[in-house]
Amino acid sequence: MTNSFSEFKKAKMFLIIGSNMTQAHPVASTFVKNSVQKGAKLIVVDPRKHKLTDFADIHVPIKVGSDIAFLNSLIHVIIDEKLYDKDFVTSKTENFEELKQKVKAYPPETCAKICGIKTSLVYEVARALAKVKPVMLCYTLGITEHTCGTNNVVSIANLQMLLGNLGVECGGVNPLRGQNNVQGACDMGALPNVFPGYQTVVDKSCRKKFETFWKVKTLPSENGLMIPEMMEGLVDGKVRGFYIFGENLANTEPDIKKVEHELSSAQFLVVQDIFLNETTVFADVVLPAAAWSENDGTFTNSERRVSRVRTASKAPGEAKPNWWIFKEIAKRMGHEWSSSSAKEIWDDECSIIAPAFTGIKYSRIEEDGLQWPCSDENHMGTKFLHKDGYFTKGKGSFIHVDWTPPAEIPDKKYPLVLSTGRRLYHYHTRTQTGRCEGLNDLLGEETADISLKDAKTFKIDHGETILVSSRRGKVEVKANITDEVPEGMVWMAFHFRKNNANWLTNPAFDPITLTAEYKACAVRIDKLL
Repeated sequence: MTNSFSEFKKAKMFLIIGSNMTQAHPVASTFVKNSVQKGAKLIVVDPRKHKLTDFADIHVPIKVGSDIAFLNSLIHVIIDEKLYDKDFVTSKTENFEELKQKVKAYPPETCAKICGIKTSLVYEVARALAKVKPVMLCYTLGITEHTCGTNNVVSIANLQMLLGNLGVECGGVNPLRGQNNVQGACDMGALPNVFPGYQTVVDKSCRKKFETFWKVKTLPSENGLMIPEMMEGLVDGKVRGFYIFGENLANTEPDIKKVEHELSSAQFLVVQDIFLNETTVFADVVLPAAAWSENDGTFTNSERRVSRVRTASKAPGEAKPNWWIFKEIAKRMGHEWSSSSAKEIWDDECSIIAPAFTGIKYSRIEEDGLQWPCSDENHMGTKFLHKDGYFTKGKGSFIHVDWTPPAEIPDKKYPLVLSTGRRLYHYHTRTQTGRCEGLNDLLGEETADISLKDAKTFKIDHGETILVSSRRGKVEVKANITDEVPEGMVWMAFHFRKNNANWLTNPAFDPITLTAEYKACAVRIDKLL
């Protein structure tokens, strides 16, 4: 997030796009709802009429995968009616003219047809956004889990720069992270193209810095593989060993049949996790790890806040802290790491080698934590980024992009769109929450959410077990007939193994991030004989 959760209570307007916050981020959604009840405006852009729309001034039910068309159309209106922040655009940005020319091809009359909405809605939203300053924009996986996910995010940044909503309190571009320490994992370099603190692998000076600090002769000069590339490499032999740390890939990756084949093809597979799960079935070695409450260390949340995590209970059996496991493996490979605690790893390495974390020390985060970047030990952390419109590269660049449809669209054989996500009562693949009887009582099985119209068309009753099929697989699942889902859509989650949505999802990926298109694939529904 460029901004902070503390700003939600002061925000004048929210634009929430591609995010079912009440189910996937219930705490953050509470902040939004509290603010709305105190007078803030709320615009929700989402195919589903989920619970947050009950609080919205405007709900825009665009079709799955039409985000760029909608955002470009908003930009078209804002530029055409001269509603943009001219001072910000002139002094703080570049490539405006190129953007202006691109969005001429996206008038509301054209885009409304792509998005499946009324033309008047585009004008209404564009004018509403321009009337209030600043506007806080939030999004989640409904934006990123598409083959055009990168371009979706670029379009969001274009809109917020155009309106001058970056570098100010209660504005910004705010992705809500999907798990409790996704931000922290990325910060620590758990990406194939950066070292800790987002220092790039391909930069020679960065490599030299880390080679010296880590006391190694050379580090790879090219970016590493992403998850789909790794898994495909298991089949063709380019990847021989695979180490899975805290991921239940057998349930979370698209097209489970394909995933199972890839995992079973590994010559040597190690899984490090807190419980046995669907992925450990394929492992040659399982390393038992301590859970978060059995660890001492730090987590970093969506707003870049680095906070302490303290040991609440002793890890059972042979379970060990993750850092200890990694250190012991390194030792057996002939490398002695000096740090002997999470505190030493942070204070003596992370905060030294990554400039964004320099001022963050254990002694300073005993209570509420600090938000990076934090340049020195007198710095109080950064509540919002790009203050006064000063970007890391200088001026903010408008990057014009075109709308592209999902990789797989409905046809006669598979006439419906499947979109996937999370439900409130379970966490991902239930590795943790599936062991809680109370949560299983609240939600004990998956459903296929379908519209009232589709239920009538296919003659399906509420609670009836139906067959949902795609080009990759089929699952039997109970139908949940609801007015939250629009006609032509089936909505499912991936919490339960037997009727996991990922038996059906399409392994098509964004070409830059290689994020899968979980939000759109073609399916059919059939009654069981």
